[in-house]
Amino acid sequence: MSSLFNTYLYNPLLNALIFLYQNIPGHDLGIAIIVLTVAIRIVLLPLFYKGAKDQAILQRLAPKIKEIQKDHKDDRAKQAQVMMELYREHKVNPLSQFLIIIIQLPVLIALYWVFLKGINGSMGLNNYFLGFINLSSRSLVIVVLAALAQYFQGKLALPKITKSGGELSQMEKMGRQMVFFGPVLTVMFLSYLPSAVGLYWLTTSVFSVIQQIVINKRLNVNGNSTNGKN
Repeated sequence: MSSLFNTYLYNPLLNALIFLYQNIPGHDLGIAIIVLTVAIRIVLLPLFYKGAKDQAILQRLAPKIKEIQKDHKDDRAKQAQVMMELYREHKVNPLSQFLIIIIQLPVLIALYWVFLKGINGSMGLNNYFLGFINLSSRSLVIVVLAALAQYFQGKLALPKITKSGGELSQMEKMGRQMVFFGPVLTVMFLSYLPSAVGLYWLTTSVFSVIQQIVINKRLNVNGNSTNGKN
């Protein structure tokens, strides 16, 4: 298993980071990490886009889901059937977010070790980003920026509350809590890691913000569309 991990993930990513560092003007390791992160997100864009789009649609379907749960609270089988029909109608997979986490986890682990390997001094790389941020040590600036980017991405993914929306469903409440809980976890997690990992997290979060803006425009956020065909 470890040989497969090294052959298909760790070694290619490490070689890509070294290649970018050696060929980018200025030989800036931070710029190399940003370019590598963007390249990975572009490769995985269909997967991430599908997951983020499904999540956005599910957020907007929350009132309908709540209504179905209320109408069929005494018949779980019927409730599940109607729920699946709703998902099929809007072409959404409620498990897509979990599938994304499972698929990208090996990539995240490989990148973690690549960044640690790239900044440990044995690779002969300059550890400084823009000449003053040491990527081998912790950086409060990068941690805060990464948390802020994640917060804005979470806010963009939430549907707007209408005046006649009534009480929020459990799903909606959890979604709004995660907007704040996610950045807190990010700060706690990145505060103990080299800023190279934080720079990756910041870059992928900014990419997610841009992606979410595109998704929201396609889903016609300013209107009432929740059709999965958009």
